[in-house]
Amino acid sequence: MRDSAAFKDTRFASDNTAGICPEAWQALRDADQGSCPSYGEDALTARAADAIRAALGGEGDVYFVFNGTAANSLALAACCQSYHSVICSDVAHIVTDECGAPEFFSNGTKLLAVRTEDGKVTPAEVERLVTHRSDLHYPKPRVLSLTLPTELGTLYSLEELRALAAVARRHGLAVHLDGARFANAVVGLGVSAAELVAAAGADVLCFGAVKNGLGFGEAVVFRNRALSAEFSWRCKQSGQLASKMRYLAAPWLRGFQDELWLRNAENANRSARSLAAQLSAVPGARLVRPVEANAVFVELSAEHHEKLKSAGWAYYTFIGGAARFVCSWATTPADVDALVATLTTSS
Repeated sequence: MRDSAAFKDTRFASDNTAGICPEAWQALRDADQGSCPSYGEDALTARAADAIRAALGGEGDVYFVFNGTAANSLALAACCQSYHSVICSDVAHIVTDECGAPEFFSNGTKLLAVRTEDGKVTPAEVERLVTHRSDLHYPKPRVLSLTLPTELGTLYSLEELRALAAVARRHGLAVHLDGARFANAVVGLGVSAAELVAAAGADVLCFGAVKNGLGFGEAVVFRNRALSAEFSWRCKQSGQLASKMRYLAAPWLRGFQDELWLRNAENANRSARSLAAQLSAVPGARLVRPVEANAVFVELSAEHHEKLKSAGWAYYTFIGGAARFVCSWATTPADVDALVATLTTSS
């Protein structure tokens, strides 16, 4: 549900609506000193890339781009030829919200979307699609794309990820992780980032910073360096090579100091749990998805929707078939109370 003329309060519309956290903003100011090499040849960018590699447990090629659509699309293009296909969830962002960019940048790679429960792909569905046909008239499966957390706010367990990784390896599929909210998945599972990418057998991770409050850049991390050959040229051709790369990189570097990126995600996840608990107590409201990260999906009555609309709250209903409220690094208990109060106050 969205009407820009009617909805003024965007606190729960998306974690994109929150600003940059103060520490990241300060990192930008600190980076704005003097001159330095351009196009990613500066020391800040190198240090930020090293911090990402360290967090993920080892080696990898790291590239910074401006947004998640570019990260996903260019990463998939690096993994595929035009006659290949990508297996993914039917609610994956690459299917529903990227305007054909993955197909465009890969020169036509087909997305094979599987029907999912709570947004999660199963090994059986991957097996079914890979073995469905093997003739040259069918786009050859090349990549398994997983979203962490899913678009419905759910999380794969490490066991589920290992099972999916095993199927991918057995059939020669690369594994792509859409991690726009990767920090929320790490915190939600209570594991390290390195454990998570290892369990998934990730060849490439699109690591999100924007929704985590760390500036306005995303990172594409190739754990399988064979796939990143000439990726710099892809970034340049697609307009994703920042001339002043230090401004994309500096907030990342700050994010890995004193676990800021994890604290930001924990606030978002904790706020979502609090919101879910309070919404569960609202007469006529029903949670429709497990709350495992920073999104809450709730079925509301027509009266509830009218109250929210009248009060100017912005939120979506086309994602997952229920009202979706997303918490961020900046969400406060007062924010949660304000939203719930709108639903519980007599008309």
